[in-house]
Amino acid sequence: MPTTARTIPQLLDRAAATFGELVAIEHGEVGLSFLELREAAHRAARALVGIGIRPGDRVAIWAPNHWAWPVAALGIHCAGAVLVPINTRYKGPEARFILDRTGAKALFTVDGFLGLDFLSMLGDVDLPAVVFERDWAQFVASASAAELPLVRPSDLSDILFTSGTTGRPKGAMTTHEQSMRAYVSWSEVVGLRRGDRYLVVAPFFHCFGYKAGWLACLMRGATVLPQPVFDVAQVLARIPEDRVSVLPGPPALYQMILNADHGGADLSSLRLAVTGAATIPVQLIHDMRNLLGFDTVITGYGLTEATGIATMCRYDDDPETIATTSGCAIPGVEVVVVDAQGEALPAGEPGEVLVRGYNVMQGYLDEPEQTAEAVVDGWLHTGDVGVLDARGYLRITDRIKDMFIVGGFNAYPAEIEHVLLSHPAVAEAAVIGVPDARLGEVGRAYLVAARGEEPPTEAELVAWCRERMANFKVPRAVVWLDALPRNASTKVMKFALRELSDA
Repeated sequence: MPTTARTIPQLLDRAAATFGELVAIEHGEVGLSFLELREAAHRAARALVGIGIRPGDRVAIWAPNHWAWPVAALGIHCAGAVLVPINTRYKGPEARFILDRTGAKALFTVDGFLGLDFLSMLGDVDLPAVVFERDWAQFVASASAAELPLVRPSDLSDILFTSGTTGRPKGAMTTHEQSMRAYVSWSEVVGLRRGDRYLVVAPFFHCFGYKAGWLACLMRGATVLPQPVFDVAQVLARIPEDRVSVLPGPPALYQMILNADHGGADLSSLRLAVTGAATIPVQLIHDMRNLLGFDTVITGYGLTEATGIATMCRYDDDPETIATTSGCAIPGVEVVVVDAQGEALPAGEPGEVLVRGYNVMQGYLDEPEQTAEAVVDGWLHTGDVGVLDARGYLRITDRIKDMFIVGGFNAYPAEIEHVLLSHPAVAEAAVIGVPDARLGEVGRAYLVAARGEEPPTEAELVAWCRERMANFKVPRAVVWLDALPRNASTKVMKFALRELSDA
């Protein structure tokens, strides 16, 4: 295994040398060996150089899981540029914000995903855009003979955007060496191995699909099987057809598979599941092993600001540990739980989870104040409340930040509230997450009408939101109030809104 690589271009070279003719990516009629992947990525890199991309430039990918996504991403890395993935559920203004914020010099995208024309949603953009289905062959054919730059371990590899209390997405910056170290550990702990066939359902724009997905496969000699959209019937069909052995995803994915009509599907190839992002019933772990046939089920905890990973269970942990904890710190990383004064708490006491180690981001792009608040003396303040047990295993119990998780995607109230307040009929807005049987949690918006404005109906406002934000962010319910509950310092008391929602 080429684990001695310290940059992604080095990894690509060593994977080609180590795994050679093994299949690296298989998608429809397209199949690339590790040698062919290296050649394709180098052509993409030289084509990027040919259109003026220089080391340190930012290049975005706004596309679903597709064979060309990792090729383009590796091309970006080999050109010395910085990868900027964009959420495919974003609407035009959301994607445009990220392109503008990063000063992206080029964009890879698709035409017609879920009936959407991404380029037209952006409006006028003054940067080269390569549409995979239409422009890829012509783009790589234009590759120059230029020598590719030397990429250093300390160079930025990517900027992944995550939202926060400011109501606008923030770009977490990580280096090549951080990504390499973190996912060598991840792939070793989960037991990913040469010859595995990994159905990547998690989107490539997310750490789970990108770094714990195709990048980890590159490290271990596993085959990437991209899945553009999660569909239970498609996944059940692909497991026997594509001999899928590795199927990571959020807990809801496995529950949906268990609840579906298997139709006698042969699931015997399944070997490894990796999950997290929510509390998991112990019975689900048993069912994944006994009914779906997984040999190994592993859970973990991470966040974008920690290169996507901080703690993990181990393959030999018992089902209750796997279901009720997120494991212990990965090698080279420290995790503590502290009180309001920042003092470490003993085992069993809840407090804020802090993370320190090589995996902590370099900072938020052009946000020095936000960075200084998030990272103090090397410790990343996660905003999550958790409990460590005597073994050092972490259990997440709450969120200091009001983020909630919709079907595995993080939704941030401040960002949603920011959009709601742009509606002329909305004077005040507060959003909370409420339980949902299918998605885990969904948003509920509490609003105060602007004076003299007729409040829109719930259906009208939800439809308005769908035009302006990704579907997982859209509140599923809208409640109009005469006033939001506030404390003496005028801060909205969201606990009171939660009590109101439970009434």
